[in-house]
Amino acid sequence: MAENWLPELDGHLGARRVAQGFEVLNQHFKTIQGMRALEPGVCSVAVRLAEWVDLGYRAAGTLKGMVNLFSPETRAGLRTQEFLELRMAEGFCAMDEEDLDRAIALLDFVLRAEEEMGHRGLAAIAHFWKGRAHRKKGEYDAAMRHVRRGREIMQTVSQHRLAAVIQIQESWLLFQEGKAEEARRILDEAHSHLADTDDDLSLGNIESARGRMEQQAGRYAEALAHFDNAVELYGRRDPDHRNLARALVNAVTVKRLIALQLRKRIDARAEQGGAGGSAADMARYTQMCEEALKQLDRAGEVYVKQQYHGGIAAVLVSSGYLHLDGGNIELGAIEGQKAYELAKERNDHIHMARARVLQAMVENTRVDEQLGEDADVAVCAGRAREFAEEAIRWAELTENRRLIAEAYVARGMVFGNDFFLDWEGAKRCADKASMLLAADDRDHLWEDLMALKSRILRSSTIDETLRAWSEGVMGDKTFQQVTEEFAEIVIPKVWQREGKKVSRVASKLAISPKKVRRVLRNVGLVK
Repeated sequence: MAENWLPELDGHLGARRVAQGFEVLNQHFKTIQGMRALEPGVCSVAVRLAEWVDLGYRAAGTLKGMVNLFSPETRAGLRTQEFLELRMAEGFCAMDEEDLDRAIALLDFVLRAEEEMGHRGLAAIAHFWKGRAHRKKGEYDAAMRHVRRGREIMQTVSQHRLAAVIQIQESWLLFQEGKAEEARRILDEAHSHLADTDDDLSLGNIESARGRMEQQAGRYAEALAHFDNAVELYGRRDPDHRNLARALVNAVTVKRLIALQLRKRIDARAEQGGAGGSAADMARYTQMCEEALKQLDRAGEVYVKQQYHGGIAAVLVSSGYLHLDGGNIELGAIEGQKAYELAKERNDHIHMARARVLQAMVENTRVDEQLGEDADVAVCAGRAREFAEEAIRWAELTENRRLIAEAYVARGMVFGNDFFLDWEGAKRCADKASMLLAADDRDHLWEDLMALKSRILRSSTIDETLRAWSEGVMGDKTFQQVTEEFAEIVIPKVWQREGKKVSRVASKLAISPKKVRRVLRNVGLVK
């Protein structure tokens, strides 16, 4: 009878005794496989199996088979609690299969009858899963509501380790809101509850989140160390787990950024008449690129095996950028189009936007390098504009501020390419992206934004700008926008003259130190 061993399984879940829980499941696996609809406890077993599949137990096919046992006629004979448990298991299956809208609808149905579930812990898990489904869609406000509700319920019923697992998601959502300090604090708290468990999946998620935080702060070596730790932890549980592939893709992103820094150093030395950088730099650059491609191949193998479209799209986008960096524009374009088509199949706005950004950069590279005849350049410029505008449209269907900022930076670069030379349009995009990035964002996106702003500033002299303003020529800018631009011209100059002292600039110009620092951050002079 299932009721004899389910309490033991629940105990292992709450304590995060993963190996022991897997052992219990293995002992009763034949029983689970042989269960039939309307057999006592089958719905309770199904929803528990979903919890353990989520924890890395490799029985997703068995879970799907259990859910499929129930015909409409059979479901009519279920008690309310049984029907809610079955719906919850279905919701997990839908999320696992990337059918996020269906997952949200099913879990919403369950939570509308939360009081009838008869199990507060299961209600907390339903909130947790629904929050994750919203997060995957880029719907962060809804995700936070459900994640916090799930965590609060778990704390109320004294399931502190399960609450810690949910805190990992809460921390990530806070980080997406730009609340990095609070996100780190909650992540550390979650780790304190889980550090002495064998919950390698959750511990790997903590390492992965820390890696993303370090990456966004521009601390690439530290980020890479966290991603390597995450890969090791995930591999202990399952060498073909999706999260392992995700950590590999994240590591590739960081290695690409380190490689770009190395190449800038090599190119700078070449421009100064050197040999193009030291042999050590060249060797390190080659090594980074080779390692990145190998890790992408491994991540791709895992995602293909799991038939996980979002992951495959992420691999294609990363691969596209690596090929573009290496000068293979055609392959970059192919990878971008493949990624977009895969994401579109699942209505995945996040990866649709990322793929379109890549495609915009591919076409922009063709324009800037003047590849082909004039007519060809015009076509490439048109495609770059179309892709960038689509990227913005898809990104703005999410609440991912950095993704939206990335799309606006791409649009700004297209505005400022050698075909359009639309510096007013580029400035509007740069301003929009600046408002979206947090003060402590210091990774490649911030660097791209600074490069765009630098190019805009070089496009017209300060004298020309001031002369136009003095004659009342402000284009479509508001007075407030002109005031902000003036501040970005004057404050950096005064800051240089005053020995780079914020307090002296504030005193001299009779403005707050906070505004001085904000302007200096906007123009990339301070962090």
